[in-house]
This record gives sequence, structure tokens and C-alpha cells, in this order.
Amino acid sequence: MMNLFTSFSNPKMAEIGFFPFLFILLISLLCAFFISFLYVHFSRAGATGSKIHRSFPLLALSITSIFICIQFSLPLSLGLLGALSIVRFRTPVKEPEEIGFIMLIIASSISCAIFNVLFLAIILLLAILAIFLVRIGGKVLTGKSDAGMMVMKMPTQEYQNKTLQILNAIRTLLPKGKIDGITVNDSETTLSCSFYKLPTDTYLNFQKQLQEIVKSSKINVFYHNPGEL
Repeated sequence: MMNLFTSFSNPKMAEIGFFPFLFILLISLLCAFFISFLYVHFSRAGATGSKIHRSFPLLALSITSIFICIQFSLPLSLGLLGALSIVRFRTPVKEPEEIGFIMLIIASSISCAIFNVLFLAIILLLAILAIFLVRIGGKVLTGKSDAGMMVMKMPTQEYQNKTLQILNAIRTLLPKGKIDGITVNDSETTLSCSFYKLPTDTYLNFQKQLQEIVKSSKINVFYHNPGEL
């Protein structure tokens, strides 16, 4: 009974040995921590507050162990395939970047499961290169997309009297901005203006100049991505 519980039941798995099996699990665990480090330092912090990187070590150990077990047993692999075809995870992915990091965990775990350390090293090196290129060349890849939106509110009477001055201030201080919409009612007028870049000095100067034109004006700034200021 002790031999049954302390040895590998499959003869092919017995050829691996306990220490190589433990060693490859440790490598998979270290890769998971390294990918967690990449996720924390290179992914954007979304408003959802997702901390999916905390599950990377458990995912890596689980996936590596599963693929080591099923590669030596055809019935077990077919049974697992049938079981996974029934299970459906309906929890939505909160951030698009999470999909890439989860797939990276799966790829590294499978590489560990087939004992291909060279393939694992190539995957991690190319992943670091890809993340670096995305972070450095993000502006080239995304183009001149809007960084955020500025919403200006003011009394309708003052807007009608000083429309040209307000529009000139927008063109002068926000050269890459564009007016998306103007909502006018009896008491208040709202201007929505999207911008590509908005440095702190530019925002303060624009706020000061707009308040000189319309003293009772209000400005709200919304960023599509955090950390754009």
C-alpha cells in the first residue's frame, strides 16, 4: 500500500522520477512569479481593480501537473477533453491584457510539462520583447487616439455672448483637441472636447483663461486610460 501511494502508477511516469518532477514544478512556479512581476509592472491598472496575477502560481502548478499526467495516458486525456467540453466559465475578463498573460501562463506551463526548458526560455524572452515594444512603441501602434475628454459647463447667456472667445481659447490652448458636442438649454451650455495630449501646464492655463472669459464656468476632465496626465 505504501508503494502504491508513494510511487508513480504509470510506468512511463515512473521513468520521470520524483526529483525531476519536483524540479520542473519549481521551474513552472518561478515562471509564474516572473509573469506576475511582468503583469504588475507593465500592465495598466484598470478601474476594475483586477488582481488576477495572484492566481498565476496556482494556475502554473495546476496546468503543468495536468499536462504531465495526461501526456502518458490516452484515456485520461480523452476524459479530460470531454470534461472540459462541458465546463463553461462565464465570468468575463475584466481587462484585455489579462487574456495575453493567461495564455502566457498556459504556454509556459505546457513547456514545463514537456520538459522543454529551451522552448520555455524562448517564450519568456519573446514575451519580454513584445511587452517592451508595446510599452515603448504604444503611440505608434495606437496612433493618435484620444487620451480623454474635457467637459465645460457655463451659463447659456454668457456662452452666447462670448462664443468666439471660448472657441479661440480652445483652438489656441488645445491645438490637438476637437469639439465633440455642444448641448444648449435655457440655463446652461455644455461643451464636450476630446484631446490627444493634455499636460498639466496646458490644463491650468486653459482653466485660468476660460474662467477669465466666463467666471462661472466649470471644467471636468475624464481620461480614457489612467496615468495620462
